[in-house]
Amino acid sequence: MTDGEQLAREAGSRDPAVGLRAVRALRELADRLETLQVGNARSLGWSWQEVADALGVSRQAVHKKHRNTETSLFARFGKDT
Repeated sequence: MTDGEQLAREAGSRDPAVGLRAVRALRELADRLETLQVGNARSLGWSWQEVADALGVSRQAVHKKHRNTETSLFARFGKDT
């Protein structure tokens, strides 16, 4: 079983302690992925509005959350990821 499969199984656990830990882990993963992809989009010239539209949030919300995300962040993870 992969880590992802294990996490998905735990998220559906009837034990709230197990399920909530899995939810927290998924939330943290989603936040990291969002930051990575916002950096990617911005490094490719996407506007804040385009990023916001893709995420389903307002331009102001995405800018406030990611305004300090360096476009070079994506380069640290490699352009093929």
